[in-house]
Amino acid sequence: MLIDTHCHLQKIDIDNNEEIIKKSFEKGIKYLIVNSYNLETSKEASELSKKYNNLYAAIGIGPDEVEKEDISKINEIEKLITNKKVKAIGEIGLDYYHNDLNKEKQKEYFLKQLNLANRHKLPVIIHCRKAYQDLIKILKENNLKGVIHCFSGSYEEAQEIIKLGYKLGIGGVITYNNSERLKEVVEKVNIKDIVLETDTPYLTPEPNRGKENRPYYIFDIAKKIAEIKRISLEEVDKVTSETAIQLFDLEWSIC
Repeated sequence: MLIDTHCHLQKIDIDNNEEIIKKSFEKGIKYLIVNSYNLETSKEASELSKKYNNLYAAIGIGPDEVEKEDISKINEIEKLITNKKVKAIGEIGLDYYHNDLNKEKQKEYFLKQLNLANRHKLPVIIHCRKAYQDLIKILKENNLKGVIHCFSGSYEEAQEIIKLGYKLGIGGVITYNNSERLKEVVEKVNIKDIVLETDTPYLTPEPNRGKENRPYYIFDIAKKIAEIKRISLEEVDKVTSETAIQLFDLEWSIC
């Protein structure tokens, strides 16, 4: 009974999305948190959350969208928070891998959405690539909590982030042969500082790598974490689920 804290199940990302949602619950997923990256996907995530008891929404404008989305759209995103099933602002953040020429603009959007989360007392789900130095500096200046999605930093960066009250989002990359640094991080950090995610339909874990990702592939991620940490799958399930439920203020309901 695992929780996928980060998936993209909007129609723009996955054609047969509602079939996949139903199948995920049938296969034993406890909760799904559908993440967004612009105004359109935020609206759809919010609407999906109203249709399924155990599906929740995270809303926001991601760093790859700042050149496409006017900053005023954050005001439109804020209106969606009236839906009580909106549980986080995300995914938001900094991405210098795809574009390092608009760093200041990315920071502007990021800070405005951190302020939004602070006003509404919501956690944040943060996308970060090649920007951990700037990210940690900003997080130190903003007293929030949340998840670093698809964590890819060093163990030292992980320690700093955890001390600030954030959890590490671990997904399919942990199953890849070339993820030795991430495996070292997962081995060393406390299981209480990890939440599970798939990033569906992206970053499919082994043994299904090459196919479109699904929330129920999260079991392969949990098994790999159990193997790396030398603990039972049951403990990975129990602890990561408890962490996600507390962080996102989720309530049990029957699908």
